[in-house]
Amino acid sequence: MSVIADTIVRTVELGVTITDAALDGDTTVVFCDLVDRGPQRCPGCGGVGVYRDTVERRATDIPVAGHPLLLRVRVRRYRCVSSTCERVVFSADSSRLARAGATTTRRCARFVLRRLVLDRTTIAAVARELGRSWDTVNAIAVAAIGDLLAASGPARLDGVRVIGVDEHRWAHTRHAEGDGFVTVIVDLTPVVDGVGPARLLDLVAGRSAAAMTDWLTAQTPQFRRQVEVVAMDGFGGYETAATSAVPDAVTVMDPFHVVALAGAKLDACRQRVQQDTTGHRGRTGDPLYRSRRTLRTRLQLLTTRQRARLEAVFADYAHTPVEVTWMIYQQIITAYAHPNPGEGKTLLANVIDTIRAAVPAGLNKLTTLGRTLQRRRRDVLAYFTHRASNGPTEAINGRLEALRRNALGFRNLINYRIRSLLHCGALAL
Repeated sequence: MSVIADTIVRTVELGVTITDAALDGDTTVVFCDLVDRGPQRCPGCGGVGVYRDTVERRATDIPVAGHPLLLRVRVRRYRCVSSTCERVVFSADSSRLARAGATTTRRCARFVLRRLVLDRTTIAAVARELGRSWDTVNAIAVAAIGDLLAASGPARLDGVRVIGVDEHRWAHTRHAEGDGFVTVIVDLTPVVDGVGPARLLDLVAGRSAAAMTDWLTAQTPQFRRQVEVVAMDGFGGYETAATSAVPDAVTVMDPFHVVALAGAKLDACRQRVQQDTTGHRGRTGDPLYRSRRTLRTRLQLLTTRQRARLEAVFADYAHTPVEVTWMIYQQIITAYAHPNPGEGKTLLANVIDTIRAAVPAGLNKLTTLGRTLQRRRRDVLAYFTHRASNGPTEAINGRLEALRRNALGFRNLINYRIRSLLHCGALAL
């Protein structure tokens, strides 16, 4: 029966064998003995010890049949007979069972990581499964991720040539570290090379040039030399950080944010014309308001009905500013969608030149867009050469949002960083 029980619970890998079992409420209690490994030698002098007594060590193990499992292991203690040794009493080696002083087995940490990473389970749920407190399970996760990061070491950053940077709000409470924001740093190299998904490299408190600069300067010179491309949104602080800390890298403004910026200017222009022509904000029956979503739709995706609606809107001379801004918006989308990167780059460069030099009076939003694109011209056009998009960074940002909602929020940035690396850091479990 002992062999069957050892096989079912797989206690052999812990270096113990089952001798008895009992129930304690919802917890299954299993009594074990350490597997006999021959004469026990003193860790101080190496001499063979003499049996002294037996003590019991308790350790929480992975659940069995949906119930918490507690191992009560009999551990022999020995007396060192050497008169020159400082050790008087030592215990039999139970390192396979658990770490020194730990109250959970070694495989319990692997179980916690798998539940958190693969099953997207909360700390509270894992704590209920193990029959332990939230703090205990969280401490196990913190120690485990520390071991994973230490095991990977600097090699974790080897081969990182393309990184993505974005801001992320991790807390909505007052006085949160970094004002509740962090800078998300992502490895985009696998995506650019077409060999795998992006992975989270780190989270840094704050959303400023200083936060990004501090992280880059904290890395090794070798890492900074190997970074070739930094993809980002329109925030100028990240561009400043990249050009100062990794001056040889190319900064790329993400296409999504360029199109989103142009779309925001289109919305602002529509709202201004709506106010000027009707004297009120958009209402259900107003032509401009009814077309607000159609105006943001890519030209090639418009239905016949939507095209007819836009034609009716643009037939009104008072709506000409909206039509002009809409045409620029569509031209930007067309440039990014062009199958030939060289042709697309030329098209977008022409758009930037046009709205910088030939914008009619009264199109203030379009003028502002032109100034922004001209200021970031090099970053905007660099996409067509390096094809580095910040889309995977936004995807990881979304996964972090889901993690935060699943955990019902975080109050400690250290815990949030650790959980984020577990979920999105592609660490080898």
